[in-house]
This record gives sequence, structure tokens and C-alpha cells, in this order.
Amino acid sequence: MREVHIASTGLWIPEHKVSNDELIQSFNEYVDKYNEDNKDSINEGSIKALEHSSTEFVEKASGIKSRYVIEKKHLLDPNFMKPLIEPRDKNDLSILAEIGVNAAKDALERANLQPKDIDAVIVSAANISRAYPAIAIEIQNELDIKGYAYDMMVACSSATFGISNAYSDIKTEKADTILVINPEITTAHNNYTDREAHFIFGDVAAATVVQGESNSPVKSRIISFKQSTVFSNNIRNEKGFINFIENKDYSRDELLFKQNGKKVFKDVCPLVAELISEHLSEEDLSHRDIKKFWLHQANLNMNNFILKRIVGDDKFNADKAPCVLDEFANTSSAGSLIAYHRHNDLKPGDKGIICSFGGGYSICSILVEK
Repeated sequence: MREVHIASTGLWIPEHKVSNDELIQSFNEYVDKYNEDNKDSINEGSIKALEHSSTEFVEKASGIKSRYVIEKKHLLDPNFMKPLIEPRDKNDLSILAEIGVNAAKDALERANLQPKDIDAVIVSAANISRAYPAIAIEIQNELDIKGYAYDMMVACSSATFGISNAYSDIKTEKADTILVINPEITTAHNNYTDREAHFIFGDVAAATVVQGESNSPVKSRIISFKQSTVFSNNIRNEKGFINFIENKDYSRDELLFKQNGKKVFKDVCPLVAELISEHLSEEDLSHRDIKKFWLHQANLNMNNFILKRIVGDDKFNADKAPCVLDEFANTSSAGSLIAYHRHNDLKPGDKGIICSFGGGYSICSILVEK
């Protein structure tokens, strides 16, 4: 069977950056306004007053210190509390296609490839901006790529599941070189009035070139995958086309990201640690054989817990699981790829694990070798 490689990765990063201090100031101003506007109901006990937050709380709870965002002014406006972008004409390149193209060009350059070298495009993200035509086909058209293209969604595991699909198509000789693109505008589904979640997300686009025979100077060979999904309502996003015909008037809060954070931590961490450990065992490897664990970037405490479970010891080298949360926050499916892209010092023969986990629950572990 032919070998398959991650030939390269690429990133697009928004120009706007928001620090925790900026976000907390905005949130606390919103809280003060809400409590003042609703003081009679609060005094009557029919609703609860909102609480201030703090930078210290955010960093302790998540490890996040900043995030990049598609738009900053309105997101930080206590009277608005969400990013605002202008609508685009259907004949103009859509926002997801635009940032996806930018990430794709970066990945292609790093692999010394041209669009003509690509056989297929997979756009895989936590949320896709429309049902059809596929964003992947729009990107295919923009880059003048022949072959086929499609969109898919597997929440925070969209990137790794997309790479898995590309791997399978190359193994079965449907294609030789595939672009997997993850445009993640996560600020569009976040609730900036929710104290427990307003700080979580950031925007980015990632791209991966998956290739059979590869001459890329930064390639890694894909050895194997291990995947799992377990249904849970503890991470949920209700927004969808069925909302339009349901006999219900949804509030804004109901159609945005929501999670039971404590339950997610309790459920997901053991599942991820077990899956990675089983993956290594199936390949006759131990954690000592792995130079890097590029884990999903949702929460630093989760990643530390998972690594402790895998290693079997509270004492471990933090460099073994690089963190980009402090700069990027949670970028959904792109997080583990950013870690891989930014912190990949493997030498020939070194092995690493790229692992995503999130809504679903969905988990995917990719074993690679430089």
C-alpha cells in the first residue's frame, strides 16, 4: 500500500486581536448595563443579577490570554456583544472561502506545490455558513483546481476527520493530493453575554495538504488513525435550517454555542486518554515513543489532565504537549493543527500524535512520523 503524508500545513490569522483585559472590560460593562436595565425584576427576584468576571478567572479556568477575531469593534461594544461583518453578494467570494483560500495558499507554498497539483478539496469545520453550494467547491473554483470538492462537519474534530477522509481517498487511489481546509469563524456562534463561555473562542483558518508521494521539505508520514464518536448533548449548537419551520421563537441565546463545561471535562478527558493509549498500544508504542502530542486547544487544564493520564504521572514535560491557547484561544477544529504547525520540531524518525476532541463527542488521533 502506498504511503500518505501530511505534506504541509498553512494558516490564515485575522488582523484583529483581543486581550482578556479588553474582553473582560466589555463584559463587565455589559453586566452593569443589564443589571441596571433589569433592576426592578432583580429586586423582585424574578431574574438573577449577572456577575462580573475577571482576567484571573479566565486564565485559571482555561489558559486563554487572547484571541484573534474577524471583527473587534462591535464584539467589544456592550450594546452589541458580537462581531459584525458586511453581507456579500452571491457573486463575490464568501468569507469562509476567502479565509480558506488564504490558508490554502500558505500550505501550498510550504509544500512547494501549485493549485494545479491538487486533485480534491475538503472543507471541514465546526460550522459551515451555508448548505449549498459547498464552500469547498467555491474554493476549488477560485483556485482553478480540477477534480472534486465537498464540505463536512464533525465539530471540533472536523480537521482530523477531514484528513482521515483525504488519507482514505489517497490510499484507494481516488486522488493523489488533497487540500483539507478548516475555516473557523467561531466568534459567530459564541455567546458574549455568557460569563462561562464568552472568553473561549477565536477565529482562524487552517489548511493541510495530504499527499501520497511527496517531495515536501516539511512532510510527515501518516502511520495510522484511531477515531471514536459518543453521542452527548453536553456541547450543543441548535442553529440550523429546521429552526425556520419549527413552531418556536428562538432567543439569540438558544441558537448559540452552549456547553456543560464540568460534565464535558469529566466525560471527555478519560475518553481521549484511553483512545490515545489504545492507539499507541495497537502500534506497539508507548508514550515514551512520542515526541509531541498536538492536542485540541480547548482548555489547558483538560490537556494537562489527558497527558497525565497517558503518561501515568503528574510530572511531565509541558513541551511534550505544545499549547497555543494563550495566543489563539479555542479555534475549534483548527486548534490541534495550529499546535502542529507552530511547534513541530520532529527530526527524521520522530513520532507524534495529532488529536482532536469535542462536540459529539468526537475524537480522532493521528499518528505521524517525520
